[in-house]
Parts: sequence; C-alpha cells; structure tokens
Amino acid sequence: MDWVIEARDLKKTYKMGEIEVHALRGVSFKIARGEVVAIMGPSGSGKSTMMNTLGCLDRPTSGEYILDGEAVANMTDDQLASVRNRKVGFVFQSFNLLSRLTALGNVELPLRYAGVREGRRERAKAALEAVGLGDRMTHRPYELSGGQQQRVAVARAIVNDPAIIMADEPTGNLDSKVGKEIMSLLLNLNKERGATLIIVTHDPKIAEQTQRVIRLRDGELDLSEEESEGGRK
Repeated sequence: MDWVIEARDLKKTYKMGEIEVHALRGVSFKIARGEVVAIMGPSGSGKSTMMNTLGCLDRPTSGEYILDGEAVANMTDDQLASVRNRKVGFVFQSFNLLSRLTALGNVELPLRYAGVREGRRERAKAALEAVGLGDRMTHRPYELSGGQQQRVAVARAIVNDPAIIMADEPTGNLDSKVGKEIMSLLLNLNKERGATLIIVTHDPKIAEQTQRVIRLRDGELDLSEEESEGGRK
C-alpha cells in the first residue's frame, strides 16, 4: 500500500499555566494516497490539534509522523513551513482570502512562497479554470459570492499539486446547495488529480461522502467506530 500519511503514537500536550492539556493521547493510523477521509469528533476531541499536526501547522510533543515519505515530527519551523507549502493544500471554513488581491493573486500566493517564478501566473490561471472560475480571475473577494470565494480557496489549495488537501469544515459558511457544489468539486478534484482529501467535519452528511471516517474522542481514536466506512465507493 502507498501510504501518504503514517501517524505513530502521536501525542500533543499543551501547558496552560500549571495545567497540562493532553490534546492527543497516542494516536496511530495510516492514510493511503488518493484516499478520501473524514475526521470527526465532538468539541474538545482533538480534531483541530490533529488537523494542525497533519497539515504541518504544528508538531507533536512526541510520536512519529511521516508525510509523503518525509519524517516531519521533529522538523524546525522553517522546515515545517517548506513541507507545508509543498505537500499540503488548505481549504478553510472562512475562506481566508486576502481582500486586497484578485482571485488570481490569491491563488498565486503559494507559488510565490515556494519561490516559483516561471509559469506562475499560468499555473494559477489553470487552477482557477479547474474550479470553474476562469471568468472571475480579476475579481476581488468582496466581488464574489461565498461559493465563489470558496472555489478560489480550493484553487489556491491545488495550485502546488499537493500530496494532501486538508479541508476544515469547507461547507460550514455556505448554504446547503452551494455546500453540495463545493463537496462535489473537492471529490472530483480528488478523482482527477489523485490528491488525498482529508475533511475535518461535524456533518454526518459530509462524512457519508468519504471512503473512511476516523473518529476522535478525548484525544484518542474512538475504537468503537474508528475507521468505519463512509458512504462513498
């Protein structure tokens, strides 16, 4: 099996004054390349910590994390930033677009951070066309609907051809019709590009569209339901 993510005994402890908060308590699992996985759990279960760890926004206190063949658990901040930019595309609930930039400018940002110069604009245009926004490239976020802004965010996530797309409640700020369109877009991009899709969600209807559900509770895998099958084949 070609594993794009291997997590072994991941632990994350935060100190709040004299109190230690154990956000992850020895979590282990693997995710295959091209797989579509949902991460679910109640508030305080460790979902956000897991997302930050898998997305290289933070490092575990202990344990091993292999992302697309690279051991990242003990990397420096600069090394993590480099891996994150090359290997991970993020889609957030609140879009996180820069208001002063056009759609094209927002999508170009990961390429700028990666030091890409040649063909940068062409790659950004191609990403916007892939999400159906070829006619909105010069629009700024305030000139776009919520669904269009999220499509820009998806284009930004895929422009570097990442190994994984990490979507945090990607339909949370959208109405049900537009939310379905965004989910369909993400699933189609997974099929077309082969990038692993990891969706952090509270919504069982979203989870049903994935191939597998990883459930967390109190910083541990919920073994009663962990890695149960989703509804997507």
